[in-house]
Amino acid sequence: MAPMPPDLPQRLALVHDWFTPRSSGGAELVVEAIDRQLTALGRQPQLAALVDGESRRPGSWLAGRSVLTSPIQKLPWGTSHVQQYLPLLPLAIEQIDLSGADLVISSSHLVAKGVLTSPDQLHVSYVHTPVRYAWDQMHAYLERSALVRRGFGPLIRWQLHVLRQWDQLSAQRVDHLIANSRFTARRIRQFWGRDAEVIHPPVAVERFRWDAPREDFYLCLCRLVPYKRVDLVVQAFNRLGLPLLVVGDGPERSRLQQLAGPTVTVLGRQSRQQVEALLSSCRAFVFAGLEDFGIAPVEAMAAGAPVIGFGRGGLLDTVRCLRQQPSEATGLLFPDQTVASLIEAVSWFEEARLWRQLDAASIRQWAERFRLEAFSSRFEAALRRAWNVHQHNCAVAASDPAGMSGLQV
Repeated sequence: MAPMPPDLPQRLALVHDWFTPRSSGGAELVVEAIDRQLTALGRQPQLAALVDGESRRPGSWLAGRSVLTSPIQKLPWGTSHVQQYLPLLPLAIEQIDLSGADLVISSSHLVAKGVLTSPDQLHVSYVHTPVRYAWDQMHAYLERSALVRRGFGPLIRWQLHVLRQWDQLSAQRVDHLIANSRFTARRIRQFWGRDAEVIHPPVAVERFRWDAPREDFYLCLCRLVPYKRVDLVVQAFNRLGLPLLVVGDGPERSRLQQLAGPTVTVLGRQSRQQVEALLSSCRAFVFAGLEDFGIAPVEAMAAGAPVIGFGRGGLLDTVRCLRQQPSEATGLLFPDQTVASLIEAVSWFEEARLWRQLDAASIRQWAERFRLEAFSSRFEAALRRAWNVHQHNCAVAASDPAGMSGLQV
């Protein structure tokens, strides 16, 4: 890759919500990719986060790195259970001093975008999602909240109300917003009143073998948390009587194990190698959650597996549906987030033997557009454009110190 242009600054900061071994999802893959890209270009950024539980862990990509942290770092169980301090997190992120950086890049799914910057600094934020449980998924979150069941509902609703106000306010301080999908960009427009550029996150498609023989089981792979709606998948396959493997761990695991019928097996967490082998051999990958982007479905397609997924959210960017694009399809999207809608899709997939129409090589070829190299190229170009605009605006302000250009006569 070509060296970073000289008109980009030397002093950069990269902010993420938190660095902890308990959180290693798609957002963490993105921030690692950004850090590696900037470092390769000779601009290793100063890292910052609410808490850091990674830089002293051998084997972590953060091992030995300097990470600026918030006061949450020193609170009991702060590094392992940072989310328990949710009411304090907006205040905490604002305490991190990034005044030494000319360009601040935040990777935000909760509060990272809320760091304080000056007019002389450029702040570019890569947004994984506006806070789901404070906005459009609040009611679903409250329905499953143990604290609500214990009588703390009014307090939690008030805290989420305050969080929404801060979330909208802090979004106005960002100079340039980047969304991980068109769906996230729509949510940013709805909740923050801002436009965002769309750059899909990187997926390590090279990890997966796409030409292995297919077996007759279906696969559901994700964190076992309520909004992923794995319960819908389990109930559907109980009624269909088809073999389903559920891979992942989380608070929903015991409930799903109790819900699983004789054809459904909840395997729990599996090794990287086992995951790759399962994706490369399953008949199809099944996904019922409403995702902002959804890296797992793209990984499935990188392994040549067709996707049967809920036809809303980020999957509209990543899965080409057989109903709408029969000649270029990579999967099948069902319209409603219900057991009945999923059963109808899987039944059609089985009865018409649709997997024979979905060519593994073509599915893999589609997934190639989400490679790391594509992300890096687009992200660097976005940074360069934003920095050039920022420099121009600073030059205009410097040439008109009295602000006369804005004077109305």
